[in-house]
Amino acid sequence: MTDRYRGPWEYETLQVPKGVTQKESVDPKSQLNELGSEGWELTGTVDYTGGGGTKFLLFKRPAESDDTEQ
Repeated sequence: MTDRYRGPWEYETLQVPKGVTQKESVDPKSQLNELGSEGWELTGTVDYTGGGGTKFLLFKRPAESDDTEQ
């Protein structure tokens, strides 16, 4: 496929929100929908060392070009 975007990319992270006890995750659906509407795509996760779930969600989107650079 020759029409695939090859970069440059910009990246964003979202720390998985925790509940009242700080031990359970809270559904981040509204934050995910907001990032999605801004063009961010979930590309991976960073897990806690030694288990314990997901620490960060990783997103990327095409970087906006700066027309002032030549």
